[in-house]
Amino acid sequence: MSINSETPKNLNKTEIIIDNKAEKIETENFSGSVWLERRNFRIALIGTFTALSIVLGYLLVNMPNIEVFTMMIFLSGFIMSKKEGALIGLLSTLIFSFFNTWGPPHPSLFIYQLIHYSMTGILGGLTKDFLRNKEYFKPTDDLYVFRMMLLLGFLGAVITFIFDILSTLFGGFVVSITIDYFIATYLFGIVFTTVHLIGNVLVFVFLLPGLIQVIMKLLD
Repeated sequence: MSINSETPKNLNKTEIIIDNKAEKIETENFSGSVWLERRNFRIALIGTFTALSIVLGYLLVNMPNIEVFTMMIFLSGFIMSKKEGALIGLLSTLIFSFFNTWGPPHPSLFIYQLIHYSMTGILGGLTKDFLRNKEYFKPTDDLYVFRMMLLLGFLGAVITFIFDILSTLFGGFVVSITIDYFIATYLFGIVFTTVHLIGNVLVFVFLLPGLIQVIMKLLD
């Protein structure tokens, strides 16, 4: 009698354990791929993302405030991880800014750029973590859904706005550190800042979802 009464309980416990294991396996499959578990492949992917960021950055360097450099670094952190995203952001900025055709930036601005783009890579990884259990995040189906595009557009706007504000501030240290000079400089470049902001929002909204979807399918 006692055996029969305990059997359903044991079965229920077994079902719970199986469900938990299945959920864990599903989560692990979402968070990565067989390819990303290979150390050599991850190193190669870091090099690829870094090279693409730099090359695309140089290709658009003569187009005022039109760039995909920011998006590529964010994408690298999203696809790989926060740590790799930060590394790719650091390496890409180190090479791109120091060997820029317009010349290397002032040390204060250069240091800020290194920090900013490293944080951009980290933000890419954090965004993927945030989307992990969201029903509208379906990388193997379709990412061109309103909430996904709204989130990416918002992040693109925030990243760009912060960069333009702080780069103007740190770049202004070369000439003056007064608030009047900062305001005058920012207002003088408001057209370029607006173009930069709109351009990055459009890139994050219309280009980034497709790239995420294609790359995640290739790595699946």
